Amino acid sequence: MQNETLARRYATAIFNLAKDANTIEAVGRDLAKAESAIYGADDVRRFYLSPVFGRKKKEDVLFGVFDGKLSTIALHALLLLVRKRREALLHPIVAEYAKLALANAGKESLEIVSARDLTASELSGIVVRLSRSYGTTFDVTQRTDPTLLGGVRITMGDRRIDGSLSGRIDDLARELFTQYK
Repeated sequence: MQNETLARRYATAIFNLAKDANTIEAVGRDLAKAESAIYGADDVRRFYLSPVFGRKKKEDVLFGVFDGKLSTIALHALLLLVRKRREALLHPIVAEYAKLALANAGKESLEIVSARDLTASELSGIVVRLSRSYGTTFDVTQRTDPTLLGGVRITMGDRRIDGSLSGRIDDLARELFTQYK
């Protein structure tokens, strides 16, 4: 919980700098790119997160790798995390920054997971109904998960609507378990 709060503070500070510089999208993209590069390879991730390597060594490596490839704000955010020994916060900071950027654009994240691929009209119908019901626009991510057996599972921020067959079976099993306990 404390790390989430701290990550939110860092993300808010980075977001405010990016907003003042009118580079919200670029900084978000660069933070995600850095996170992907760091966490994409085990050796790099271990180096970045390891307390064995000194701050100066990490700063030199990060600066050498990312200078000119990331926006100044994103690069200095990475360097600040190293200086403050908060490297482990990179992932939650990137997630919090993405939430702030969506909120700034007047959108909310929406993940639709279905048992099978949805057609464009089915996906559009779900998104339109949710937009009308909640009075907001969404940044939609759609994926398939055959373990759902049928139906869809919708996640909007911290709200979840489970209309999947496996979700209903789980609910029924819980109800039967509590009833005959």
